[in-house]
Amino acid sequence: MRVLPKLKLYLDLIRWNRPAGWLLLLWPSLAALWVAADGFPGWHLVAVFTLGTILMRSAGCCVNDVADRDFDKHVKRTANRPVTSGRLGVKEALAVGVVLALCAFGLVLTTNAATIAWSFAALAVTLAYPYAKRFVSMPQAVLGVAFSFGIPMAFAAVQGEVPLLAWGLLLGNLFWVLAYDTEYAMVDRDDDLNIGMKTSAITLGRWDVAAIMGFYGVYLTIWAVLLDAATRGQWFWVGLLGAALQVGWHFVLIRDRTREGCFKAFRLNHWLGFSVFAGIALSYS
Repeated sequence: MRVLPKLKLYLDLIRWNRPAGWLLLLWPSLAALWVAADGFPGWHLVAVFTLGTILMRSAGCCVNDVADRDFDKHVKRTANRPVTSGRLGVKEALAVGVVLALCAFGLVLTTNAATIAWSFAALAVTLAYPYAKRFVSMPQAVLGVAFSFGIPMAFAAVQGEVPLLAWGLLLGNLFWVLAYDTEYAMVDRDDDLNIGMKTSAITLGRWDVAAIMGFYGVYLTIWAVLLDAATRGQWFWVGLLGAALQVGWHFVLIRDRTREGCFKAFRLNHWLGFSVFAGIALSYS
């Protein structure tokens, strides 16, 4: 009978009931697969990157909660997390993370040497992010690299190398991460100020909303230019328009800087990413 409560703790640890987190990583990775393959990349790579994204995001949650356990107890939104509340031990949480990361690596082993090599760099950035919040004024930029690393890995998996286009798309995607994770940081700004945590919401101050809108704009512009939107066809433009309309809705949600509005805007971002991905995928049909 003790198995079910323990399983529930593990599921809480990896945020199983909050799929928005891994969807934010998935859509740019799938979009990169389609671009790299010049169309549908095959079910094997779709499955590898989908399952791998879920596993690595879950492993990242384990590391993040262990690293932030002493800070999270002072934040309203995170005080009841399994590790922070003491319901799950540090070693046990890390063990869960290791198992999940090894499962993800097992999937990577079914691809090619280039993808395997880049997976170590992706892991290093993932492990570095939780500690960047102590030293970097804009730790969301570090998260942006971590959350965008599926893009070069997708190109490596399809083409066996990472072209300049992949790094450009990563740069553009980094600005999307800056946008939505600053929205996320705005939720906890008061608590983070009290405990001395560094976030983009604190660094940007009263320019936070304007900066977020700018980040969205840079993201969509870079992807539109690099993917040659002028010649890609109507579906790509429909996807970009859908994303731009959502940016407008996010402005409405965050302009008053309420916790509820900012958190809702963050949680809805995966639909923005889906719009871009759908436009790209359909442009090859």
